[in-house]
This record gives sequence, structure tokens and C-alpha cells, in this order.
Amino acid sequence: MKLNPGQEQAVNYVSGPCLVLAGAGSGKTRVITNKIAHLVQNCGYQARHIAAVTFTNKAAREMKERVGQTMGRKQCRGLWVSTFHTLGLEIIRREVKILGLKAGFSLFDDQDSLALLKDLTSEQIDGDKDLLSQLVNQISNWKNDLILPDMAIKQAREPKQILFANSYKLYQQHLKAYNALDFDDLILMPTLLLQSNAEVRQRWQDRIRYLLVDEYQDTNTSQYLLVKLLVGERARFTVVGDDDQSIYSWRGAKPQNLVLLSQDFPSLRLIKLEQNYRSSGRILKSANILIANNPHVFEKTLFSELAYGEPLRVLQANNEEQEAERVVAEIIRHKFMKRSQFGEYAILYRGNHQARLFERALMTNRIPYKLSGGTSFFSRAEIKDIMAYLRLLVNPDDDNALLRIINTPKRGIGPASLEKIGALANELDQSMFATAADDRLGHVLSGTALHSVKQFVRFVVETADNAQRGDSVAALRSLIQGIDYEDFLYETSASPKAAEMRMKNISELYRWITEMLEGDELEEPMTLAQVVTRLTLRDMMERNSEEEGGDQVQLMTLHSSKGLEYPYCFMVGMEEGLLPHQSSLDEDNVEEERRLAYVGITRAQQELWFTLCRERRQFGETITTEPSRFLLELPQDDLEWMDRRKPQSAEQRQQVGKANIANLRAMLKNKS
Repeated sequence: MKLNPGQEQAVNYVSGPCLVLAGAGSGKTRVITNKIAHLVQNCGYQARHIAAVTFTNKAAREMKERVGQTMGRKQCRGLWVSTFHTLGLEIIRREVKILGLKAGFSLFDDQDSLALLKDLTSEQIDGDKDLLSQLVNQISNWKNDLILPDMAIKQAREPKQILFANSYKLYQQHLKAYNALDFDDLILMPTLLLQSNAEVRQRWQDRIRYLLVDEYQDTNTSQYLLVKLLVGERARFTVVGDDDQSIYSWRGAKPQNLVLLSQDFPSLRLIKLEQNYRSSGRILKSANILIANNPHVFEKTLFSELAYGEPLRVLQANNEEQEAERVVAEIIRHKFMKRSQFGEYAILYRGNHQARLFERALMTNRIPYKLSGGTSFFSRAEIKDIMAYLRLLVNPDDDNALLRIINTPKRGIGPASLEKIGALANELDQSMFATAADDRLGHVLSGTALHSVKQFVRFVVETADNAQRGDSVAALRSLIQGIDYEDFLYETSASPKAAEMRMKNISELYRWITEMLEGDELEEPMTLAQVVTRLTLRDMMERNSEEEGGDQVQLMTLHSSKGLEYPYCFMVGMEEGLLPHQSSLDEDNVEEERRLAYVGITRAQQELWFTLCRERRQFGETITTEPSRFLLELPQDDLEWMDRRKPQSAEQRQQVGKANIANLRAMLKNKS
């Protein structure tokens, strides 16, 4: 497919900083992949000097695939396509000595961080879930804004902020002792390093001579600064973004980074992509009219050369049970009429709690569905166990990993023994594993417990040694056999079938690790330590985003739907307090909610339904609801309120009847 003039301009402009303002469905991935090919094939760049970064592993994988198809795998060799966090991890790995880390550092996921903070604040917070959640978010925000613990303590005024700032300092001290990093450190540490060390900065600017950034409107303060430091004075970069699709301010994203670019790089070239290849003209017109209610620094109006399309339909229900039933009935009716597939339908909602009734209605009608945000592969207990063993092999200072598996499967090392090891570790100021291997452990443990701990230490040391010096794949195989993990699964699972499924998951993990250790034509072989950090990062990035697939109705939040498209979409719960959400109304942040509605509307390719209830249960009581202001901001001529429809004429009824009979005949013919 030929590039349109805007896309062509975006691909060919390489002599300075470039901002591509890419509307929904305007083919931005084509621009990025074609631009990489243009840089290599026509501009004398080597693939290894180009980096493209985005926000999800899925987007990075797709981009890598498409560049491979455009240029051929040979020309792609050395090209860096990854998420921001994977790039940060690579910088840390290569500059590990300068950062003062030991080589086999661990990555803490959100559950590890929460467990550590819970432990550190047991006296002050006493396990209060809300307060702990606020603390986790506050530490993340401080790191995203490049605020270190001492600065946070200095800025803190009220008691809660002082408690949080001191907990942050304690948390960082413990991470350092464990030789561990958390998710936010993967951006914070490289950014601060590049900022303070001219030699390292020069090294990375020489390594990355052209940088492309996708979904630029989702960058936070530290990510923006990292981009600035990587491109330096040369400023050879292209960022692609859409201020109308910035929906992550609660995660620290700053859409104003788009505006900052033009201030920091006065010669910035702005190119707009306004042709949409996804949605019907009517859907697009409605989206444009809705988003025009937000203030804009950059004006753009999307247009489509596709047909004008069907009206946008509004279904009203008495309550949320009827809302779910009506949506499912509409899917059944529509699928029969259109002879479509279940996989072509998506139900989009503002909050996860809305999914339950839709799941029930789909199950009742035996309709297959996929709920985005289910249990991720890496959240399964058996995967977390084996990953904890691997984390301990590559970083013996990882106390969290040790605590998870020292008695899994059971070895007779109970809580009392662990408490004694922990107390001695504090006294000796060393990790729990170092203490478990220390001769002085005999002062606090004896008998079977001491023997079991010593056996465990010997097993870990020998396995780590084999993995490092010999065959990592064989060491991994003997690890799983050596702990009798399969027997343990059969003893602890609800049924033999469940144990079998869990063992299958272990085999899948083993296959992944083997592939990464051995490498392929696109990826260099990795060490076990690199594999463990990469997989931990993949888990953090992909929690809640397993691959879609199969002929299933898709259920997902509006936030999760970004970047996806479906022929037929239902946006449910179009009421004040739900969309826009009450918390955003309280914080006077309606603009972001309008952007969220805009993202939802522009997921639909051919047809779009909105639903709302007259009453909805909330916190145990039934409340009367009001239609969302966003429904009222849409062009009413393009909406069809199903309950206000004029009765059909005899001729229309006859046409519908004929279509139904034709479909029945086709179905019977296919079955015979």
C-alpha cells in the first residue's frame, strides 16, 4: 500500500527533530517501520545505530516483525526495538559497575515491592491496604519525577508525607542491600546516570544515532528526559504521538511533553497524519466533534475515505442486569444477520467491576469470550516458584526469592527457623542466603533444621555453579528434577488434571528460557542472569495483557483497548459518574475522560453501540443515573436512540424478514 503525502513526509524527513502527530487509525506503525527501512537503505545508517521504543512488549514485537518484513531479517540485525523499560534495563546492564550494582541484580515486581514495604512499615501502617497502595503509588510518582529519598524527605510537610518519604528511604536502602531494582528504577537510574556522567552519555549517543519513540504522549518526566539525553545536541529523532489519546495521567504520563518538545527543540518539524484507515465516516465525524470540546495546542481533524456507515446506536436499559442481557441479545441478533464471527465484537467499559454481569450473560448464552486482565502467565504460583529459584541462582542477595522457595517444596524449614536466620542476617548485616551459608548459623539453629538449611544452600550453590560454568539448560532441567517439583504439584493441586496443567506451564517456561539462552538469528544468546531479568520485566509489562485470540467476544476496559480495533464495538455504562468517572469529576479532570471516550469510539471500524441504565446499584443502594455528557456532545443526527425509534413500515419489515430467511437458508446449506 502506497504511503499518503503526510506519511511520506514523515518517513523522508531525517535531518532534524520531528514530531508526527498521528490521529487514531492513521497508520503510524507503517510510518515508523518505513522510516527505519529508509534510514538503513537510503540514508547510510546501520541498523545497530537505530533504536525504536514504545510502551508494551506486544507493540515492540509487532514493530520488530513488520520491520523484518519490510527490510528482510539480514538488514535488521542489531536494530534495537523494545519498550522504554527494556532499553533502561540494557543501559543498566552495560553500565552496572558505574552504577555501583553487582552484576546479578534482581528485578522486583509490584508484589515483591508491596511485600517489602508491608514488612518495613508493619509498625506505622500495620498492613492497611489503602495506605500501602497510596505509599506504592507515591514512591512510583517520586521516581517518575526523578525525586530521590533525601529530596522527598526535605519536601515533606504533613505527617503522612513524612512517613511516606522515610519509608521510601528505607525501601531504597533495602533494595540496595538485596542488589535489586524495581520497575521505576529501570528509567530513573539510566536517566540520572546519563544526566551526571558525560562519558556514559557520549557512549550512548554514539550507540543510538537515530531514535524513534512511539506513543510519545504517554511519556512521563523521567522518560522525556531520557529521550532528551539520548538524542543530545544532534537531535536526530522522530516521536509519534496523539495528544487526543493521552489517557494515562494517573500513571504519571504528561501529554504536555508534546508541547515541551517544541520549546526544547526550536527547529522541531511538525507533521500531521489526519487520514484514518480504520473507521466509517460517521464514527470519525462523531469522534472529531466530541474531542473538539477539549482545548488543543495542536489542531487536527481526522477524515476517512471509507463509507459514511451505519448510525451510532444507543441502547437504554432499566438496570445493569438488563444492560448486559440487551448487549448479548444484540450481539446474537447482529451476528445472525451479518453472519459475522464472535471475535469481531468488543465490549468496552470504564471499570473492571462492570465486566462481571457481561461475563454471566455471555456464559448463560454459551458465547465464548475473552476477558482482558485475567491471570497473567507469570502470576501463576508454579511459575513464580521456579522464577524465584532462578532469581536466587543469579542473585543470592535476593531475600524475597529465598523466602518464597526455601521451604517450597517442604524441607522442614519452618517460620521459627526463618525468623532465626533473619535475625542473624540483620545482626551480621548480610543477606539471608549468605547467613544460611555462614558457619555461625550453628549458634542459632541445630538438628534437622540446620541440616535442611545446609542441604538447601549446597543445592543452590552447586546448581548456580553448573549454570554459570556449564550448560545452563541442563542445570535448569536438573533444578526442576532435583526439587521433585512435579511430585509436589501432584500432592498440592486440587486434582491430577490441575497438576498436569501446572506442569505444562513449567514446560512452557522451560521452553522460553531455553530459546533465550540459545539465541536465534534476531537475538544474541543470553546468560541465565539476563534471561531472568528479561522474563521478570516481561511479566511486569504483560501483567494483564495476554494475547487475544480465537473466535471470542472481547471484554476489556477502555484503557486496555488503546491501540486495538474491532468491526463492532459496544461502549457500555455511558452515564455521569461512570464515564466521565466520578473521581475525575471530583478532580476536575473531565478532559482526560473525554479523551478516553474518544479512544473508545475510534476502536470501532464499522458499527458502534452505546448503552446506559436508568438505575444502577452503587455501594449497596440503587441510584437514578443521568446520561453521560459525552453522549449529548455527539452529533445527535448521527445517533439512533433505539427506544425512540419510529415503528417500521410493512416494506421494511418484509426486507428484514427476507434477510433472515436468506441467512437461515445459508446456515442450513453450510451444515448439510
